[in-house]
Amino acid sequence: MEISEKIQGILATLPPKPGCYLMKNAEGTIIYIGKAVNLKNRVRSYFHADAGHDNKTRRLVRDIRNIEWIVVGSELEALILEMNLIKRHRPKYNIKLKDDKRYPYIKVHWGEAFPHVTVTRNMSEDGSRYFGPYTSAWAVYQTLDVLRRVFPYLTCDREITGQDKRACLYYDIKLCTAPCIGAVNQEQYRQMISDLMEFLAGHSEPVVTRIQSEMEKASEEMRYEKAAALRDQMKALQTIIERQKVVFAADYKDSDVLAMARADGEACVQIFFIRGGKLIGREYFVLEGTEDVADPEVMRQFMMQFYTEAANVPQQVLLPQEIEEAKIIGEWMRSRRGGEKVEIRVPKEGQPRELVQMAAENATETLSALRAQWQADAHKQEQSLAELQSALNLSAPPNRIECYDVSHTQGVATVGAMVVFEQGVPARRLYRKFNIDSTSIGAPDDFASMEEMLTRRFRRWASAQETATQPGSKNDASFSFLPDLIIIDGGKGQLGRVVSVLENFDLFGKVAVVGLAKQEEEIFFPHKSAPLILPRHSQALYLVQRIRDEAHRFGITAHRARRSKQGLASVMDAIPGVGPVRRKALLKHFGSVDKIRSATMEELTAVKGINPAVAESIKASLE
Repeated sequence: MEISEKIQGILATLPPKPGCYLMKNAEGTIIYIGKAVNLKNRVRSYFHADAGHDNKTRRLVRDIRNIEWIVVGSELEALILEMNLIKRHRPKYNIKLKDDKRYPYIKVHWGEAFPHVTVTRNMSEDGSRYFGPYTSAWAVYQTLDVLRRVFPYLTCDREITGQDKRACLYYDIKLCTAPCIGAVNQEQYRQMISDLMEFLAGHSEPVVTRIQSEMEKASEEMRYEKAAALRDQMKALQTIIERQKVVFAADYKDSDVLAMARADGEACVQIFFIRGGKLIGREYFVLEGTEDVADPEVMRQFMMQFYTEAANVPQQVLLPQEIEEAKIIGEWMRSRRGGEKVEIRVPKEGQPRELVQMAAENATETLSALRAQWQADAHKQEQSLAELQSALNLSAPPNRIECYDVSHTQGVATVGAMVVFEQGVPARRLYRKFNIDSTSIGAPDDFASMEEMLTRRFRRWASAQETATQPGSKNDASFSFLPDLIIIDGGKGQLGRVVSVLENFDLFGKVAVVGLAKQEEEIFFPHKSAPLILPRHSQALYLVQRIRDEAHRFGITAHRARRSKQGLASVMDAIPGVGPVRRKALLKHFGSVDKIRSATMEELTAVKGINPAVAESIKASLE
């Protein structure tokens, strides 16, 4: 294998120290991150005779054009740095958790006086307690729906003083303990939330014992209503507990049982969570980029990435086979557990071994079901693209589709949205937003906003063509490629503006464009009066609607963010028909922008100088 002079120079200067190495391609993109006890020996091994290398490593080496490294003080520091770098850069050749950024957690806001319970996708050091990650947000909400009947936690945003005159409806239907009216005090409420956390952690026995004791005490003191409520709570708890399979004695170590199934470059790891001797739950996680990588290395990479994100680390991890660096990973997990020892072992017999085998069977079944679903989805996508190609009379399936939408409030904080679908699925990394300067086009003017957005988009494309041949040039993939099809959220007027933009860039006829009218889902073509109406249950229509709805969602989200950044005061400044005199009158009458926003039409028109038309404008602008 021929090694460039640049790489030879880098290999000659590598230090014999622990650290991480970052391999880059010709564009300067990080394509692989690894760690080593000895950087000099490890990195050089990639460029030795490649007879022992797998296909993936050979492809990686062919792509390497530069190598950087970071020296650290120990192997443990290298392990931690490697995990953080992989998470940040998600290199092409590293094994990665699929969609790992989207895993949800249950968050208990323990730092609050009266803690709320919510679902989040990010953990932060804010005094809260977290449980997860879970692979399904739906499953998380289902879990909380059940637990709320047992532990009726707060869901409102009232300031809890205990002095409110009335509780909300949730108190009447026993889904809130109503600390707002003093039905329970702070200590009692926090005890309930503590029980909820213990239950989520799988330690149900202390909770049941305490509730049983309180129920008996309430009964002895003839507080029968309280005793009945505790009885119902305990029955609900027992119903949940009965679904949890007892696998060990209650004093058995809290354990995670891991096993894996693999097929065509993807791996599915199944985890059983054993807490207090019971199987309290299971989750599966899919990894990508695992082709040509041995099972122990895939499992090692999974453990590193999963336990970096996991809210809790158990006392013991049971595996199907030994992994490299088990000792250093155990040391790292011990630090994640607050200094308590974490044992990583491969059970050879008995129930622990049976659990690992059961997890492996579950992993195989899960991966098989997922692959069947992926194939069905791929078939639907192929069908929808083929139907769209036929319906729009395109020369080839539209593999890259771009859709554009404009969002604003009475011309304020106008944002243009561009979403991209590749092979019939969202390519979110390619989405872009355009902040439109309404003063330059005259507000509100959706047609002019659309024209400005498309002009800026294709100006970026033209610029990318000019710099494509320049060495070291980096172009944004959102703009440097032409779409096969453009969908405009609008009718003939919007479509006409887009056609004029394409003509200006000499792209009309090279890029297909259609407009989608909202009401009848009519598809309009340039220079044609008759619209096309796709069959109501066609895959092509479903795809077009999904793309249009995604553009609208993305645009609304970006618009709200921009409007929030500008501030409501600036939004009021820009309300059509509201000048300094009327603005002063409104603020004097209501006292705040929030109260103006929540006012009725009758309340607004009661203010001097505010007629029904202006009131309508205010409502629309502050919605």
